[in-house]
Amino acid sequence: MSTVHLGALCVYCGSSPGVDPAYRTEALALGQALAANGSRLVWGGGRTGLMGAVADAALAGNGKVIGIIPEFLQNKELAHTDASELLIVPDMHTRKREMFERADAFCILPGGVGTMEEFFEMVTWRQLHRHNKPIVVLNVGGYWDHLIALFSQIIAKGFAHSGHEALMTVVSRAADVIPTVEQELAAPKPLLSFTIDGVSAFQRT
Repeated sequence: MSTVHLGALCVYCGSSPGVDPAYRTEALALGQALAANGSRLVWGGGRTGLMGAVADAALAGNGKVIGIIPEFLQNKELAHTDASELLIVPDMHTRKREMFERADAFCILPGGVGTMEEFFEMVTWRQLHRHNKPIVVLNVGGYWDHLIALFSQIIAKGFAHSGHEALMTVVSRAADVIPTVEQELAAPKPLLSFTIDGVSAFQRT
């Protein structure tokens, strides 16, 4: 199977480093891998925590990083002024739209409620056939175990259909993110089809 090159990866992650040094280690490894692969990093534009780590590593490898940050967070998240491109936008909605449009795929690293909100929006849009871009969960040290289990719980309790777990792919190492994404870009997953009250909501396309 031929490989499709990843042009740009949108990374969602925390503006804090977290308690486990492995979180930062994997963030750095992902930034390094993006630079080595010639793939652009699209991220929230901050220079603190894991956000800063992934961007710093990509920049250190002469990679291109594109930060998108809303004006009101410019000081709170300490905007990364060394970014290859730093776009200041008026609000969170514009930020997320710009990040979506500039990326070929998405990856979630450890983070908080903001990280989860961004991740769930991309998963929801994929479920609703607004896109079919790869979504990768980088489950460092089991950080996202409960999130992954929640998807199974949602299916088991009848609020999603079997197969919805395929909306995302889980890996445990930063080294696996780019190969996983490029494999899916070369052979895209089929869009999900499901029914609501017995009526087909979306057909596979």
